[in-house]
Amino acid sequence: MSHAAVTAPSVSLRRYGAIEASDVHDFHQVVLGLDGAMVMAVDGVAHQIDAGSAWLIPAGARHDYAGVGENRQLVLDLPAASLAVPERLFDRARAVTVDTSLTQLVHRIAAHATGGAQGDDLDTRRFHWDAAARLGAALVADTGTMAGAQASGAGLDFARIDRWLRAHLSETLRVADLATHCGFGMRRFHQLFIDAFGETPHRYLQRLRLDTSLGLLSDPRLSLSDIALEIGFGDQSAYTHAFTRRFGLAPGQWRALRH
Repeated sequence: MSHAAVTAPSVSLRRYGAIEASDVHDFHQVVLGLDGAMVMAVDGVAHQIDAGSAWLIPAGARHDYAGVGENRQLVLDLPAASLAVPERLFDRARAVTVDTSLTQLVHRIAAHATGGAQGDDLDTRRFHWDAAARLGAALVADTGTMAGAQASGAGLDFARIDRWLRAHLSETLRVADLATHCGFGMRRFHQLFIDAFGETPHRYLQRLRLDTSLGLLSDPRLSLSDIALEIGFGDQSAYTHAFTRRFGLAPGQWRALRH
Protein backbone atom coordinates (compact mmCIF):
# COMPACT_ATOMS: atom_id res chain seq x y z
CA MET A 1 0.00 0.00 0.00
CA SER A 2 1.36 3.46 -0.86
CA HIS A 3 1.04 6.46 1.44
CA ALA A 4 1.15 10.21 1.02
CA ALA A 5 3.78 11.96 3.10
CA VAL A 6 2.72 12.15 6.74
CA THR A 7 4.06 15.06 8.79
CA ALA A 8 1.62 15.21 11.72
CA PRO A 9 0.08 12.49 13.86
CA SER A 10 -3.36 11.16 12.98
CA VAL A 11 -5.87 8.96 14.78
CA SER A 12 -8.54 6.93 13.00
CA LEU A 13 -10.85 3.96 13.34
CA ARG A 14 -10.02 0.95 11.16
CA ARG A 15 -11.77 -2.31 10.33
CA TYR A 16 -9.60 -5.06 8.88
CA GLY A 17 -10.89 -7.55 6.36
CA ALA A 18 -10.44 -11.32 6.46
CA ILE A 19 -8.12 -11.33 3.44
CA GLU A 20 -4.51 -10.93 4.52
CA ALA A 21 -2.83 -7.69 3.45
CA SER A 22 0.65 -6.21 3.91
CA ASP A 23 1.92 -2.71 4.52
CA VAL A 24 5.12 -0.70 5.00
CA HIS A 25 5.21 3.02 5.78
CA ASP A 26 7.71 5.67 6.80
CA PHE A 27 5.97 6.60 10.04
CA HIS A 28 5.53 4.72 13.31
CA GLN A 29 2.14 3.20 14.00
CA VAL A 30 0.24 1.98 17.05
CA VAL A 31 -2.74 -0.34 16.51
CA LEU A 32 -4.94 -0.44 19.63
CA GLY A 33 -7.66 -3.06 19.95
CA LEU A 34 -11.26 -1.92 20.38
CA ASP A 35 -13.82 -4.56 19.35
CA GLY A 36 -13.36 -8.04 17.97
CA ALA A 37 -9.86 -9.09 16.98
CA MET A 38 -7.24 -9.05 14.26
CA VAL A 39 -4.01 -10.92 13.67
CA MET A 40 -0.88 -9.01 12.81
CA ALA A 41 2.61 -10.30 12.08
CA VAL A 42 5.68 -8.07 12.06
CA ASP A 43 9.07 -9.47 11.09
CA GLY A 44 7.54 -12.94 11.15
CA VAL A 45 6.16 -12.71 14.70
CA ALA A 46 2.36 -12.90 14.86
CA HIS A 47 -0.01 -11.89 17.65
CA GLN A 48 -3.76 -11.46 17.94
CA ILE A 49 -4.86 -7.95 18.90
CA ASP A 50 -8.10 -7.44 20.79
CA ALA A 51 -9.39 -5.08 23.47
CA GLY A 52 -6.63 -4.40 25.97
CA SER A 53 -3.72 -5.05 23.60
CA ALA A 54 -1.79 -3.23 20.91
CA TRP A 55 0.94 -3.50 18.28
CA LEU A 56 3.76 -0.93 18.20
CA ILE A 57 5.13 -0.86 14.65
CA PRO A 58 8.32 1.05 13.80
CA ALA A 59 8.62 3.03 10.59
CA GLY A 60 9.84 0.81 7.76
CA ALA A 61 8.71 -2.48 9.33
CA ARG A 62 6.64 -4.71 7.04
CA HIS A 63 3.48 -5.96 8.73
CA ASP A 64 0.95 -8.51 7.52
CA TYR A 65 -2.54 -8.40 8.95
CA ALA A 66 -6.09 -9.73 8.70
CA GLY A 67 -9.28 -9.23 10.66
CA VAL A 68 -10.96 -12.00 12.64
CA GLY A 69 -14.68 -11.52 12.04
CA GLU A 70 -16.17 -8.13 12.89
CA ASN A 71 -13.52 -5.88 14.39
CA ARG A 72 -12.52 -2.28 15.10
CA GLN A 73 -9.13 -0.84 16.01
CA LEU A 74 -7.95 2.66 16.87
CA VAL A 75 -4.84 3.44 14.84
CA LEU A 76 -2.29 6.12 15.68
CA ASP A 77 -0.01 7.12 12.78
CA LEU A 78 3.01 8.82 14.27
CA PRO A 79 5.75 10.44 12.18
CA ALA A 80 9.10 10.44 13.96
CA ALA A 81 9.69 13.57 16.07
CA SER A 82 6.12 14.83 15.60
CA LEU A 83 5.07 14.09 19.18
CA ALA A 84 6.85 13.98 22.53
CA VAL A 85 7.34 10.22 22.62
CA PRO A 86 10.74 8.60 23.20
CA GLU A 87 12.10 7.28 19.91
CA ARG A 88 13.33 4.17 21.75
CA LEU A 89 9.71 3.11 22.21
CA PHE A 90 9.81 2.15 18.53
CA ASP A 91 13.25 0.55 18.42
CA ARG A 92 11.54 -2.72 17.45
CA ALA A 93 8.06 -4.04 16.72
CA ARG A 94 6.23 -5.41 19.73
CA ALA A 95 2.80 -6.56 20.76
CA VAL A 96 1.91 -5.29 24.23
CA THR A 97 -0.83 -5.55 26.82
CA VAL A 98 -2.17 -2.15 27.83
CA ASP A 99 -3.62 -1.24 31.20
CA THR A 100 -7.22 -0.41 32.05
CA SER A 101 -6.76 3.36 32.03
CA LEU A 102 -5.27 3.32 28.54
CA THR A 103 -8.01 0.98 27.32
CA GLN A 104 -10.62 3.42 28.64
CA LEU A 105 -8.85 6.32 26.94
CA VAL A 106 -8.84 4.40 23.64
CA HIS A 107 -12.60 3.94 23.86
CA ARG A 108 -13.19 7.61 24.70
CA ILE A 109 -11.12 8.78 21.75
CA ALA A 110 -12.73 6.21 19.45
CA ALA A 111 -16.13 7.72 20.22
CA HIS A 112 -15.00 10.89 18.40
CA ALA A 113 -12.75 9.37 15.74
CA THR A 114 -13.64 8.64 12.13
CA GLY A 115 -12.56 5.94 9.73
CA GLY A 116 -10.91 6.22 6.35
CA ALA A 117 -9.32 9.34 4.90
CA GLN A 118 -8.40 12.19 7.19
CA GLY A 119 -9.73 15.70 6.63
CA ASP A 120 -7.63 18.85 6.41
CA ASP A 121 -9.91 21.30 8.21
CA LEU A 122 -8.61 22.97 11.35
CA ASP A 123 -11.02 21.23 13.70
CA THR A 124 -9.94 17.84 12.38
CA ARG A 125 -6.29 18.81 12.77
CA ARG A 126 -6.95 19.79 16.37
CA PHE A 127 -8.65 16.45 17.06
CA HIS A 128 -5.70 14.48 15.69
CA TRP A 129 -3.12 16.42 17.68
CA ASP A 130 -5.15 16.34 20.91
CA ALA A 131 -5.89 12.62 20.64
CA ALA A 132 -2.34 11.72 19.63
CA ALA A 133 -0.84 13.70 22.51
CA ARG A 134 -3.10 11.95 25.01
CA LEU A 135 -2.39 8.51 23.55
CA GLY A 136 1.35 9.18 23.39
CA ALA A 137 1.51 10.24 27.02
CA ALA A 138 -0.55 7.23 28.09
CA LEU A 139 1.61 4.81 26.11
CA VAL A 140 4.78 6.07 27.74
CA ALA A 141 3.19 5.98 31.19
CA ASP A 142 1.74 2.50 30.75
CA THR A 143 3.96 0.26 32.86
CA GLY A 144 3.07 -2.81 30.79
CA THR A 145 4.26 -1.15 27.60
CA MET A 146 7.37 0.14 29.26
CA ALA A 147 8.28 -3.27 30.64
CA GLY A 148 8.49 -4.50 27.06
CA ALA A 149 10.41 -1.44 25.97
CA GLN A 150 12.99 -1.74 28.72
CA ALA A 151 13.85 -5.26 27.52
CA SER A 152 15.80 -3.57 24.72
CA GLY A 153 18.55 -2.82 27.23
CA ALA A 154 18.68 0.89 26.42
CA GLY A 155 20.42 1.66 29.71
CA LEU A 156 18.10 4.59 30.43
CA ASP A 157 14.66 4.38 32.04
CA PHE A 158 13.02 6.78 29.62
CA ALA A 159 9.54 6.24 31.10
CA ARG A 160 10.85 7.48 34.43
CA ILE A 161 12.57 10.45 32.78
CA ASP A 162 9.47 11.37 30.79
CA ARG A 163 7.43 11.20 34.00
CA TRP A 164 9.95 13.41 35.81
CA LEU A 165 9.95 16.00 33.01
CA ARG A 166 6.13 16.13 32.97
CA ALA A 167 6.14 16.72 36.73
CA HIS A 168 8.61 19.62 36.39
CA LEU A 169 7.40 21.40 33.26
CA SER A 170 7.20 24.77 35.00
CA GLU A 171 10.82 24.63 36.12
CA THR A 172 14.02 25.50 34.29
CA LEU A 173 15.63 22.28 33.09
CA ARG A 174 19.08 21.68 34.52
CA VAL A 175 20.38 18.68 32.63
CA ALA A 176 23.15 18.12 35.17
CA ASP A 177 20.56 17.76 37.94
CA LEU A 178 18.50 15.33 35.86
CA ALA A 179 21.63 13.31 35.05
CA THR A 180 22.47 13.08 38.75
CA HIS A 181 18.87 12.10 39.51
CA CYS A 182 19.26 9.21 37.04
CA GLY A 183 22.68 8.18 38.32
CA PHE A 184 24.78 9.21 35.32
CA GLY A 185 27.53 11.70 34.61
CA MET A 186 26.58 14.70 32.49
CA ARG A 187 28.25 13.67 29.21
CA ARG A 188 27.14 10.03 29.43
CA PHE A 189 23.56 11.02 30.28
CA HIS A 190 23.34 13.49 27.40
CA GLN A 191 24.33 10.81 24.88
CA LEU A 192 22.03 8.20 26.41
CA PHE A 193 19.18 10.70 26.31
CA ILE A 194 19.68 11.38 22.60
CA ASP A 195 19.86 7.64 21.93
CA ALA A 196 16.60 7.03 23.80
CA PHE A 197 14.55 10.11 22.91
CA GLY A 198 15.91 10.97 19.46
CA GLU A 199 16.81 14.55 20.40
CA THR A 200 18.45 16.63 23.12
CA PRO A 201 16.82 17.05 26.54
CA HIS A 202 15.90 20.70 25.91
CA ARG A 203 14.33 19.99 22.52
CA TYR A 204 12.33 17.08 23.89
CA LEU A 205 11.17 19.19 26.83
CA GLN A 206 10.03 21.96 24.46
CA ARG A 207 7.98 19.44 22.48
CA LEU A 208 6.61 17.98 25.71
CA ARG A 209 5.58 21.40 27.02
CA LEU A 210 3.69 22.24 23.84
CA ASP A 211 2.02 18.80 23.67
CA THR A 212 0.89 19.21 27.28
CA SER A 213 -0.56 22.61 26.53
CA LEU A 214 -2.97 21.07 24.00
CA GLY A 215 -4.90 19.46 26.84
CA LEU A 216 -4.72 22.58 29.01
CA LEU A 217 -6.25 24.69 26.23
CA SER A 218 -9.46 22.70 26.55
CA ASP A 219 -9.92 24.02 30.10
CA PRO A 220 -11.68 27.41 29.82
CA ARG A 221 -10.75 28.26 33.41
CA LEU A 222 -7.10 28.64 32.41
CA SER A 223 -5.94 31.82 30.71
CA LEU A 224 -3.20 31.64 28.10
CA SER A 225 -0.90 33.31 30.60
CA ASP A 226 -1.75 30.64 33.19
CA ILE A 227 -0.96 27.89 30.68
CA ALA A 228 2.31 29.52 29.64
CA LEU A 229 3.55 29.65 33.23
CA GLU A 230 2.30 26.16 34.08
CA ILE A 231 4.31 24.56 31.28
CA GLY A 232 7.47 26.57 31.79
CA PHE A 233 7.37 29.52 29.40
CA GLY A 234 8.44 32.88 30.78
CA ASP A 235 5.37 34.67 29.48
CA GLN A 236 2.39 34.35 27.17
CA SER A 237 4.25 35.89 24.23
CA ALA A 238 7.01 33.26 24.30
CA TYR A 239 4.42 30.50 24.54
CA THR A 240 2.35 31.93 21.67
CA HIS A 241 5.42 32.19 19.43
CA ALA A 242 6.53 28.59 20.11
CA PHE A 243 3.00 27.19 19.79
CA THR A 244 2.32 28.97 16.50
CA ARG A 245 5.61 27.82 15.02
CA ARG A 246 4.84 24.21 15.99
CA PHE A 247 1.13 23.92 15.17
CA GLY A 248 0.53 26.67 12.61
CA LEU A 249 -2.08 28.47 14.73
CA ALA A 250 -1.83 30.72 17.76
CA PRO A 251 -3.05 29.05 20.99
CA GLY A 252 -6.02 31.43 21.18
CA GLN A 253 -7.09 30.42 17.66
CA TRP A 254 -6.58 26.75 18.53
CA ARG A 255 -8.76 27.13 21.61
CA ALA A 256 -11.50 28.81 19.56
CA LEU A 257 -11.91 25.79 17.25
CA ARG A 258 -15.04 23.71 17.72
CA HIS A 259 -14.87 20.81 20.18
